[in-house]
Formats: sequence, C-alpha cells, structure tokens
Amino acid sequence: MAKTGYGKRPAGDEDPHADSDFAHLSPRDREIAVFVDHLDEGHAMGYKAIAAAHPRYGQQAVRSSLGRITLAGHLRWIKEHLTSEDNSMRWVTRTYWSRTSRSAEWWADFARERHGKDVTERYMPGLARVEEEAVAEAEVVAEQPAAESTPDEPSVEQPSAAFLTLAELQAFDARMPLSDRDCRALESLAAEWLARGATTYDLTKALTDGLPPVVTNPGGFARNRLESKMPPKAKIRQKAARRGRVSRVIMACGLCDADERTTRIVSGLCEECLAEIEAEGPVYVRGAVPETFLPGPRDSGGLPGADEVIDVTERVDALRRAAGLL
Repeated sequence: MAKTGYGKRPAGDEDPHADSDFAHLSPRDREIAVFVDHLDEGHAMGYKAIAAAHPRYGQQAVRSSLGRITLAGHLRWIKEHLTSEDNSMRWVTRTYWSRTSRSAEWWADFARERHGKDVTERYMPGLARVEEEAVAEAEVVAEQPAAESTPDEPSVEQPSAAFLTLAELQAFDARMPLSDRDCRALESLAAEWLARGATTYDLTKALTDGLPPVVTNPGGFARNRLESKMPPKAKIRQKAARRGRVSRVIMACGLCDADERTTRIVSGLCEECLAEIEAEGPVYVRGAVPETFLPGPRDSGGLPGADEVIDVTERVDALRRAAGLL
C-alpha cells in the first residue's frame, strides 16, 4: 500500500465490472489491467510495486503495459500544487484509475476540475474533497447580492454533509444507489460517524469497500455497515485540521515523473516515453493465454500479500473469447 493519501484513486462515474472492460487491449496488457483494477484503493501504483505484487511479470513488462494502458485512457498521473492556510506549499502526485476508457479530452477536463478543491490534512494529506464543492458554491452565492424576498418565501434547508455523502455513494460505486428515502433514514447514523471524528472519505470507503458482485438492497446493506462498523467515540480529534486548496494542476508522465512544466505530455506520457512505448508496439501472446492472477482477498481487514492468488479461470476464458482466441 502507498503512503496514506496516495496510491490508486478511482476517477469515478464508472460502469459496473464487465468481461469486455479491457477487450481492446492485447492479452498481456489486459491481464495487467484486470490485476490493477482489482487492487485495493490506495495501493502503490508504481510499476516496481505492481511487479512485486504480480507473480508472473517483471518490472519492464509491467512498465511497458502500464504505458499502453495509459495510452488506452485508463490511467493518469496528475500533480496538484497545494497551498495551505498558513501559506505553506507543496506538490503531490495523484494516480487516478478508470476502468472505463477515457479520451485525452476527458482526462484534461478531469484535471482542470481538481483546481480549487479544498484539501485538509485530517482528511488524508492533500486529498481533494469533492464534498466541499457544495460549500464552495454556497460561498460564491453568498458573495453575490441577494434577491429581495417576500416575508412568505420559505427558506431552503441545505442538506447535511452526512446526507450528501450518502447521496453521492452511487458516483463511487454503481452498486450502491441510495434513494432519497434511504438517505434520510440513514442520515442520523452517518452523522454519528462524522460526530465521532470519521471523515466523509472514511464513511464512503466503509460503505463501498469489498462489495459483493450484486447488492440487492443498498439501503439495508448500508445500514448494516453503518451500525456494525461504527467508530469509537475516542476517535474524536480536538485539534483543528490545517486547511488549504489545490492552487495548480498539471499532467505528469506515469513512467518517468516528468510533467508539463518541463515537457509536453501526450495522452498521459511524455514524448520520450511515448516514443519508447510506440516503438515496442502492442504485445500479443500467440497460442495459449497465460493464467491471470488477481490480488488475494483481505484477511480480517489486513492487506493482500504479494504471493496470494485466487482462481479466475472463468474470467480468463471470458477474456479469451473477447480476444477471439477461443
């Protein structure tokens, strides 16, 4: 796992898992893409770390495949310049993963949207907090002259952070769509989590980690997790968190860490790494497709070991059919 606040991050708004997710990639690249897709959020995304966790491929093979997976629109490295309220500044590199293939234009828009996001060390160092958008928008509206209202005009109650977190679960995982009624019924439980010092990220992670393939009753499932995983009151932190914002965003190369300050980034790679990957060309496996290994499941909340594997024979057969090899 990467240092807290770094590592694999979902780009969001993805379709559910399907056998055709990576059918457009060559067999080896597809195998590594499936492997990366199943890594836990927060897992280190450097090619050395992934090669250490994968039992079949070495560093150079993983590096080349990650380059082609990046060109295919599944992976981006984005550098965010953070400015804290005490005027301290630093650069951090975020790794965003998308199971759905995205265009270069989509990723460019995604990067621009990072600019101005609120960040707080308490909510994982440098983590862009999407839920703060509502607060920022409210501040902008407050700066504008208020329209005259009649005494009979009712005031609009703003949804709580707990309600917004529940309502946005579907954006993180399509298997957890909560209705307005579900959100209101669960709001008090979610608010208790926040009152005990949990962050909205903690709440979202607790409700979306390790979901079964199909969630037939999202509301009931969420209630069970909120009740069974309720953090202790001792988690409350007294010291106020230092706040800041993302003041600049640039694209970086995922293979050499060069960025737009010194070179041109094309589809997630610098021109030098792009030329290197294009010179290698796609890697196709002739004959039998090798077995596909995925990260092992967590054991009592622990982290997956590098040597843990699970049987995915059925998925491999489906990938073979998608590639026209069966």
